[in-house]
Amino acid sequence: MIERRDFSGCMKGENLRYLEETRSEPTAHARAGFLLLEHFSLPAFTQALDTIVTANLLHPTSFSSRTFGLQDGEVTSDLGLVIRPDSRLEVAALKDLNLLVVCGGYRTELKVNHELISLLKTASEFGITLAGLWNGAWFLGVSGLLEGYRCAIHPEHRPALAEISKVTHVTSEAFVVDRDRLTASSPAGAFHMALEWIKGLHGKALVEGIEDILSFEESRYRRIKPTQNISLSAPLKEVVKLMDANLEEPLQMEQLAAYAGRSRRQIERLFKEQLGSTPQRYYLELRITEARRLLQHTELSQVDVLVACGFVSPSHFSKCYSSYFGYRPSRETRLVK
Repeated sequence: MIERRDFSGCMKGENLRYLEETRSEPTAHARAGFLLLEHFSLPAFTQALDTIVTANLLHPTSFSSRTFGLQDGEVTSDLGLVIRPDSRLEVAALKDLNLLVVCGGYRTELKVNHELISLLKTASEFGITLAGLWNGAWFLGVSGLLEGYRCAIHPEHRPALAEISKVTHVTSEAFVVDRDRLTASSPAGAFHMALEWIKGLHGKALVEGIEDILSFEESRYRRIKPTQNISLSAPLKEVVKLMDANLEEPLQMEQLAAYAGRSRRQIERLFKEQLGSTPQRYYLELRITEARRLLQHTELSQVDVLVACGFVSPSHFSKCYSSYFGYRPSRETRLVK
């Protein structure tokens, strides 16, 4: 009987969708609604929606989404593509939501709509988290729902928001998450805004798993550098880089410490503080993660993979692989065509 091991730190997120226990964990269900205004930014909307849909690949049925319009019928996006929302936004629909996202765009007219203001105020009274994409923050601001909050809005519309909501801190950031108000000024900001919302509900590991999926090009094998989205100190970054470059013939701790210009004890302390792991464990998990990617996305044999990832024997490789993923490497699904 092989004792199961858990990945540590960021390595858990990178492997989250392949861990058996994540498929059976019960999770709370969150419902997001997207209000599509005329000429809304399609890229910003799809970035936020894609992030939520991807989260369901890791935690099935954790999220659901609906699209709304202010009126019945179709809405035209900024790219000229016509979308037919699921329904018209009404008070009854608000009661089922945890998040309501106002989707604006560069050409979305900044016009006071008393029906929309009433709906947004009602949503706030229901305790629904409110969000705005592109210039969506303006509609939250004109409704008086950004008073005392920090927010993000497209640069073209910052003066307009600052004028109508003088007690709002209008930033130049790509996205801002301030308590129950989420705002983004660009498609990239919408992606990170959605990630922050998800992280608040389910934690960092799920977010890292989403980033791993959306940054991996499955049609062509491509390495993803470890800890690419984590802020590390210079010495630790150097050690991680050395580990990543020396998977086939793993370096000894003394070598890693010497190359980084630090003592072994200092390196161990940095790993514990910044990655929540030991250097030895992180190095092993880095090699196991790379082995999993090679098995899935290349035609290399199991022997070639274990050699490329620094394992000394098939039995040792199989034991390590099974301890993390719950099955032998020979059972790994090959994704290459």
